[in-house]
Amino acid sequence: MQKISAMNFIEELRWRGMLNDFTPGVEELFASQKIRAYIGFDPTAPSLTIGNLVQIMILSILQKHGHTPIVLMGGATGRIGDPSGKDAERQLKTYEELDRNLAFQTLQMKKFLNFEDGDNKAILVNNLDFYKDMNVLDFLRDVGKNITINYMLSKDSVKNRLETGMSYTEFSYQILQAYDFLHLFRNLDCKVQLGGSDQWGNITAGTEFIRRNVPGAQAFAATTPLLTKSDGKKFGKSEAGNIWMDPEMTSPYQFYQFWINSDDADVPKFMKFFSLKSLDEIQSIHDQYAEDKQTYKRILAEEMTIRVHSRSDYESVLNVSEILFNKNATAEQLNQLTLAELNTIAQEIPAFKVEKDSLAGGLNILDLLAEKTSIVQSKSDARRALSGNAISLNKIKITDAQTVLDSNMLLKGCYMMVENGKKNKYMLEFV
Repeated sequence: MQKISAMNFIEELRWRGMLNDFTPGVEELFASQKIRAYIGFDPTAPSLTIGNLVQIMILSILQKHGHTPIVLMGGATGRIGDPSGKDAERQLKTYEELDRNLAFQTLQMKKFLNFEDGDNKAILVNNLDFYKDMNVLDFLRDVGKNITINYMLSKDSVKNRLETGMSYTEFSYQILQAYDFLHLFRNLDCKVQLGGSDQWGNITAGTEFIRRNVPGAQAFAATTPLLTKSDGKKFGKSEAGNIWMDPEMTSPYQFYQFWINSDDADVPKFMKFFSLKSLDEIQSIHDQYAEDKQTYKRILAEEMTIRVHSRSDYESVLNVSEILFNKNATAEQLNQLTLAELNTIAQEIPAFKVEKDSLAGGLNILDLLAEKTSIVQSKSDARRALSGNAISLNKIKITDAQTVLDSNMLLKGCYMMVENGKKNKYMLEFV
């Protein structure tokens, strides 16, 4: 029996569950020679999401097997908007917004692929360079003439919109994507386009376009299944919305918690889709922790947080988690948190803003709990909570109703953490 670690590129995709459709001959192609293959990314969002990470993983696996990944950033196609999977016309972004998104996503992309050295270092291309000097007559004559309306109408991305309507702009998207493939085929010897299964129609339009324009040439395609969660919902979203790879948009803590809070049934699939561990190691983790899904999730969450963010971000996540979830966390641990970690906690639990000036002459604990915040309903409730040993301030129990607070008690000069009982935690930000 073949060891799973000895698989070639296509075999590994199949083992991971990441292979959906492919054109005839693609398996033999990858098994017999080193290939250049590309995936396109349109900069329609200010950051990549973990939904994009599926395709980045495909390119990572491709590069691991000695093939050359080409990242095609859609400086041109992003100006139009891909209609695939959309039931209504996209709202067009401004050129300035698209350029800003493209620059930022390019920096993000360089974190995951080797663009620097080796015979198969990744290649980054912006398709705006193909079109910026092409006028409309050249486009219609050289590009539009080589693909038929009947062929374009047969694509699901078009058929699904015929009743609700589609602009010529979005209708033309598949021509641009087809020409992208032809350009890369001619100029970079790129023989394969990869992508999600929702791109199958656009991708095969490219293989057909090459067949018509380059006598005797053959191009290939392969797609991954769209990754969905066990409840059928789209992968990459939480109750709060998209999970972004920019820490300013989704904090490393929230990113980590996405994996920790994923459904038990999804963890084996997520591990196969996203882990860069060896295939034998992935299988070993599955065999060992199939019945211990929390450990399974922690292993995946650790790897993903370190890879997308950093090891220091991961360690910071653990510090925050310790304060939020470990009932035995100490005042010393709380005092050691960074300002960024305190900010994260303030985003995860109920928080109040309190005027810093209120501490100038000393602030009575009763006034803080009942008037400056709504942690308790009244001063009588505050007294009962204090006498009942329920109130902690910065992880230190407070029982005396005469306690006076001052600025020396602030964490990093601006925060206090108040707990009322075992479950009710609050962050107070003094501004």
